[in-house]
Amino acid sequence: MDEMQYAMEDFFHYLQIERGLSSNTIQAYRRDLKQYHTFLTGRQISRWENVSRHDILQFLYQLNDLGKSSATLARVLSTIRLFHPFLMREYQISEDPSIHIETPKTNRQLPKVLSVGEVDRLLTFTDEDKFAFRNKAMLETMYATGLRVTELIELTLSDLHLSMGFVRCFGKGSKERIVPLGEVAREALEKYLEHRPQFVKHKNTEQVFVNHHGNALSRQGFWKIIKQIAKSAGINKEISPHTLRHSFATHLLENGADLRAVQEMLGHADISTTQIYTHVSKSRLKDIYKAHHPRA
Repeated sequence: MDEMQYAMEDFFHYLQIERGLSSNTIQAYRRDLKQYHTFLTGRQISRWENVSRHDILQFLYQLNDLGKSSATLARVLSTIRLFHPFLMREYQISEDPSIHIETPKTNRQLPKVLSVGEVDRLLTFTDEDKFAFRNKAMLETMYATGLRVTELIELTLSDLHLSMGFVRCFGKGSKERIVPLGEVAREALEKYLEHRPQFVKHKNTEQVFVNHHGNALSRQGFWKIIKQIAKSAGINKEISPHTLRHSFATHLLENGADLRAVQEMLGHADISTTQIYTHVSKSRLKDIYKAHHPRA
């Protein structure tokens, strides 16, 4: 490991201990910086203090030439902008070469959402699988709370407060938040919890949702489950693990929910992130207008 890599490892340690970022977020930073480091060593740069603004721009140009999206370029630049000030604090580097580099403009794609009817079809599936109660409880909980997939699969039994009608989760940066839980989701969870002991068997798994081995369910496991259920429900839209989260936010706003309240339930640090769902609502209103107005 060279001197530059040692500094990178210190940075990842800082993100984990002092910033409290999740392992998934740190892995994203790690991938970006590994690519950045590889590019710089290819230019015969062996010390961070030798990196110039021109080097960073050439790195971004290379990513652009490789067909990387503007969103990817913006994310990589964000990583670099966080890393170089860290180097200045910890390694006494006198200048930050990432200053005054403009962030590439990104075309934010609207998230894919399901209609209310499609959600009903998804959540009223008939499944003969012995894990039907688990699958029903997972999907109802995600749609009722808007949790991220990682937050959902990391829920522990102590995070459920069913009698009081809420769940506790820990989002990005280990920030705790309390999210209301609807009656339908609460009943689905209660039915699943009655059957859960036979799946956990003799293991002390704390996570609410478990797989066939009694261990905590993975993101990949959840993805497979929701895709299978969507297919059996006759939903042909491309579905991702976040589809129900996006639908949760959109349907709340379409029915008059306050934007700040939705921001809090989603766990967004910045309300501008939540505002993308208002654009989704407006685009859906346009579709409705075009479909039903006689002079559209």
